[in-house]
Amino acid sequence: MAGRVEKEMVTTAFDLPGYRVVDNLGVVRGIVVRSRSVVGNFVAGIQTIFGGNITMYTELCEKARGDAFKLMLEHAEDREANAVIGMRYDANEVMAGVTEVLAYGTAVRVARV
Repeated sequence: MAGRVEKEMVTTAFDLPGYRVVDNLGVVRGIVVRSRSVVGNFVAGIQTIFGGNITMYTELCEKARGDAFKLMLEHAEDREANAVIGMRYDANEVMAGVTEVLAYGTAVRVARV
């Protein structure tokens, strides 16, 4: 089972019910840096006039998180993990309009209990 991390084998908890950790393979991460486009800023600016969810930014954030998550899984698979525990997201503004999104956790090998 090592070498492939299914989405269901990623948790924000530090244990995985029904499994026991047999190897701790260290921290893994996926980093994505995104900028907002002029068109995206314009459309989002119009959406702010009407209030509610700013879908342009929601989509941008969701895509960035998804890409960071995928890169984290690839990093875990490179370490021959089959699960990631303690998974978290973080985001930082690198400069105006440019944001780093980080997905990270602990790569582990688990076995069914």
